[in-house]
Amino acid sequence: MLAYISKRILLIMPALLFVSIISFSMVYLAPGDPAEILLMSPEGSPSPEAIDAFRVRMGLDQPIYVQYLRWLDNVIHGDFGYSYMSERPVADAIMKSFKATLKLSFVSMIVSIVVSIPLGIMAAVKHNTIIDDLCRFGALIGVSIPNFWQAFLLILLFSVYLDWLPVAGYGDGGDLKHMILPAITLGTSSAAVTARLMRSSLLEALSQDYIITARAKGLPEKIVIGKHALKNALIPVVTILGLNLGFLLNGAVVTEWIFGWPGIGDLVVDSIYQRDYTVIQGSILFIAVIFVILNLIVDISYTYLNPRIRYEIVD
Repeated sequence: MLAYISKRILLIMPALLFVSIISFSMVYLAPGDPAEILLMSPEGSPSPEAIDAFRVRMGLDQPIYVQYLRWLDNVIHGDFGYSYMSERPVADAIMKSFKATLKLSFVSMIVSIVVSIPLGIMAAVKHNTIIDDLCRFGALIGVSIPNFWQAFLLILLFSVYLDWLPVAGYGDGGDLKHMILPAITLGTSSAAVTARLMRSSLLEALSQDYIITARAKGLPEKIVIGKHALKNALIPVVTILGLNLGFLLNGAVVTEWIFGWPGIGDLVVDSIYQRDYTVIQGSILFIAVIFVILNLIVDISYTYLNPRIRYEIVD
């Protein structure tokens, strides 16, 4: 198992290196001179002397490969640089926003799992019945409604008409009442996809020969489903849950913007508008690292859910 994990980590390194190159260079592909854009003010364009001084101070006068290698060396040592706009460390800005996103993602994933897994199991067990039809209809609605539209409907119902929950904001450090509506918006959206996958995966597992053998032995249906079928059916579900968690941890931009949630997605959008290149570069790399780590965790979890994968690794 240790050899397998080590091999996966080694395969991750080239991917991260490629992402670092893309995240660093893509901002320079945007039209305009970064120094001139960053120094632009309502009074007019900056002087050539001010632009040249800014380039030298920020190292923008060096060749792009020199800038990249210096930036990469700093990132490896945990230094993402400083924001051009706020002059705060980029790492501090990312972590502050990530903490807000982490709180929202945790509650959203709970909503997604609590809704999707039971509905998917119920739809598979009650295959071709009215319960199955209702579960599939609910999942279809969840997939079809855009997040922004669902968010506005929830705000109208629970904030405007019923006045139960706040419209938007972070509250006192992201208290629960401010998280409920954005968490429901994000959680139900991912739950719709997960429920449909849970249903189809469990139906496929229930048609396998080992399930027929287990039933022929006289095992109770709860044991057949819970111990034999469900464990194998969860493999593709774990994959989609890992990807959903990755998207949540990297910020659902539209949802965070609608509810005024100061997460990582909101940080990236603001940085793009302000042309805050160091924050953009650091945020993109951070997002890539989160996805890579989650994919590694998902790959490792396969070995515990499916014994055949574990035996192949040992061999």
